[in-house]
Amino acid sequence: MSRTSFITAGALALLGAAMGPAAASAQGAGLLAPHRAVYDLELKDASDRSGISGIYGRMVYEFNGSACEGYTVSFRFVTKVQSEDDSRLTDIQTTTYEDLKNGNFRFLTRSFTNEQLDKEVRGLAHDDSKGMRVELTAPSKREVDLASGRFPTEHMIDVLDHARRGDAFFESRIFDGSDSGDKTLLTTTAIGKRTAPKPDERDADKAGAFATAEYWPVTIAYYNDETVGDGLPIYRMSFKLYDNGIIRDLTMDYGDFALSGRLAELEVFKHPDCK
Repeated sequence: MSRTSFITAGALALLGAAMGPAAASAQGAGLLAPHRAVYDLELKDASDRSGISGIYGRMVYEFNGSACEGYTVSFRFVTKVQSEDDSRLTDIQTTTYEDLKNGNFRFLTRSFTNEQLDKEVRGLAHDDSKGMRVELTAPSKREVDLASGRFPTEHMIDVLDHARRGDAFFESRIFDGSDSGDKTLLTTTAIGKRTAPKPDERDADKAGAFATAEYWPVTIAYYNDETVGDGLPIYRMSFKLYDNGIIRDLTMDYGDFALSGRLAELEVFKHPDCK
């Protein structure tokens, strides 16, 4: 499972210091805010079995669009992974376009190790009442039929809808084009009660006008679609979620190791008008 999945599956919409309270109010509740967010990454925990002695890096996530014109995501995830024997530089670059009105999702992911291209995955998915059809053009041309599911931004909207209703738990099937772009994932989402931040809370100062706003603590667990019974998740992602889709204070738990993501920079773009 690629590490890109945690971000694309959640389709994270972040908002930061450039957005003032008046502008946020004008956008209205329920809108995902176009933005560019930068996270500092570091190793939070690692088992002896992982063979990892250190990880650090940076993640850049740019989100644009609206419900009427579709949503685009540009994402880059760069880490240096250290072990007892060596170190390696990984660079994962993803771009997606999600058209919720017509049930379409385009995706392209390139993965590099030590600046050498390892893998490219490119394709288009279409979802309707009959199921999902994925047309892959790289690394090879083929078509895959899958069960119907949610696309990343669609899933984030679902998380916010459940949070506003006060639902503590829900399940969903998603497709984000990660790994080889030929399977869906099952997710379980746990949502805590809406909470006000404590003084000097981790990276809250980077949320600008929302530094003192209430948020929901959210944890999403991702499973292989073929998992039967009480199988273990591939990974878990925990974060603090604001009403407009902002997230901060990330933890990405892959089992043998976990990463933390601290919000470092945010730039907010003008929200496009739907006509």
